[in-house]
Amino acid sequence: MGLSAVTVLGVDRPGVIAAVTGSLADCGANIQDSTMTLLGGHVAMMLLVSGDLSPDELMKRLCAPDLVVTASAVQVHRHFRGHSDGLGYVLTVHGPDRPGIISGISAVLAADGGNIAGMSTRLTGRLYVLIADVELPENVDVAALMRRLAAVGTGLDSEITFRPVEPDVL
Repeated sequence: MGLSAVTVLGVDRPGVIAAVTGSLADCGANIQDSTMTLLGGHVAMMLLVSGDLSPDELMKRLCAPDLVVTASAVQVHRHFRGHSDGLGYVLTVHGPDRPGIISGISAVLAADGGNIAGMSTRLTGRLYVLIADVELPENVDVAALMRRLAAVGTGLDSEITFRPVEPDVL
């Protein structure tokens, strides 16, 4: 049983996700991990799929004139972030849209060993909004990191907030 990374991009319409996931289920493929979102009127899906079909066969099964589909074999690699000894934070940015927002912020985080585990951005009129889930090593000086993020925010004419994640209680 192989593992494939599948990406799907298409114009958003009702039923796109149902059609793609239904095609995968019909050929016995199992979606192990996925993320799906809307990007500028397009549905974007990234899926890790296990099953007996090769990436080429998966692409043929998902082929549709209104979808761009890619599939590649990947190695099984599991890292469950829930068991991390690091610190979880939520970073938000609000400000005018301009080039360099994501690169500037991610560079500051990476310099301290921070990892962006998830991120979404939206442009609403002229307001750019970024929300990111960030994992930091335990030994990071969070106050110093926040000062560096604030300096980047000032240079981007944006407001940046950085707060600890509240633990999930299940």
